[in-house]
Amino acid sequence: MLRVAVVGSGPSGCYTAQSLVQLDSEVHVDVLDRLPCPFGLVRYGVAPDHEKIKSLQGSLRGVLEHERVRFLGGVRVGGPGGLPVERLRELYHAVVYCVGAAADRRLGIPGEELPGSWSATEFVSWYSAHPDAADAGFLRGVRSAVVVGVGNVAVDVTRMLVRGAAELRPTDIPQAALDTLTASGIGEVQMVGRRGPAQARFTTKELRELGALPGAAVVVDPGDLALDPVDAAALPAVPRRNVEVLRGWAARPPAAAGRHIRLRFFLRPVELLADGGRVGAVRFERTAPDGRGGVTGTGRYEDVPAQLVLRSVGYRGVPVEGLPFDPATGTVPHVAGRVVRDGAPSAGEYVAGWIKRGPTGVIGTNRPCAKETALCLLADAPALTLADVPADPLAALRGAGIEPVPWHGWLSIERAEAALGARLGRGVVKLADWKALLGAARSA
Repeated sequence: MLRVAVVGSGPSGCYTAQSLVQLDSEVHVDVLDRLPCPFGLVRYGVAPDHEKIKSLQGSLRGVLEHERVRFLGGVRVGGPGGLPVERLRELYHAVVYCVGAAADRRLGIPGEELPGSWSATEFVSWYSAHPDAADAGFLRGVRSAVVVGVGNVAVDVTRMLVRGAAELRPTDIPQAALDTLTASGIGEVQMVGRRGPAQARFTTKELRELGALPGAAVVVDPGDLALDPVDAAALPAVPRRNVEVLRGWAARPPAAAGRHIRLRFFLRPVELLADGGRVGAVRFERTAPDGRGGVTGTGRYEDVPAQLVLRSVGYRGVPVEGLPFDPATGTVPHVAGRVVRDGAPSAGEYVAGWIKRGPTGVIGTNRPCAKETALCLLADAPALTLADVPADPLAALRGAGIEPVPWHGWLSIERAEAALGARLGRGVVKLADWKALLGAARSA
């Protein structure tokens, strides 16, 4: 019998476990996660008002409920207080790391450390009830905000900043975040990209949602669209539809609304300006197409008032202590999913998902990525199963002082979140801190 540990219970981890049990009728998989809750970014990265995408948890649940798959939450691997990578390797015939890309890319400009400057990742974690997130006073005293970036995450945080109580109350957003967002005094959010609309990374469906928000108006400067020399008819389907939507908004007369979303292009942030010890404005340099698909600075600058700045310019993988890591790519070196140490594949160590290929693709991209890794692992299985491993690694984990949260502990968290929602007159409401989550899990 082949025993495999999968580290990470997000889509890549669940798809890896699914591929393994589908391709081999004898393999048993333990899915480990440092959080007591499964599903990774589907739970903690998808906006609460995107119920259709969040419903993917149903298919991931089916994987974790498989008779040869076991969920073990609350298990930290590597780092201070975590189970060493070397020890984990001794407990299983193989280990697959599916730990994603948890860090955000930085702007690298003066003033980025000012209070009021945050990554979109931090903001998303807060309104998604990640237990590591804190109420950092994101919206305290904020009248206008700037979101740097023009991808789907940038669209998500922009939309959440202007959503009203009527749209957010039916979601699973934690109560404190709901109260803060719906009581905020934000009147304007500017979402800004350094290149043109044809190079924006958001999808058309996400973009159109901005134009359907009650009480909010979208503003697009026709001049920004005119600056882009790209022929829209020659673009691929998604950028072409994006440009069509933006042109439609630019052609509309200004609308009266309580809140405005301004989509800006050809602006590159060069400095965050302080006001009273915190962010007060963003200084942008106007850019222009360079004829090679990029942009160049023009030497013309514009200061945009903002008391909140959220950067959404990409993600990076984080090293796992004990695993090799390539800082240039933010990934673990590998060949077709086999971890490479000292120039050669390391027996029994594998990767899948963003830590394998970088932060690219959509959730579905993880399926073929996971299958490739699973096929390599199973091809190596005859040699791997020669190793002597514990009949049940759970006893060894407990011997190391780790008391995992099992699947029935997660089900207890779900019941507690349903009960909390009922007390608040809402649907399911997420528990937002470690104490509440672990207390609910242990009550099982």
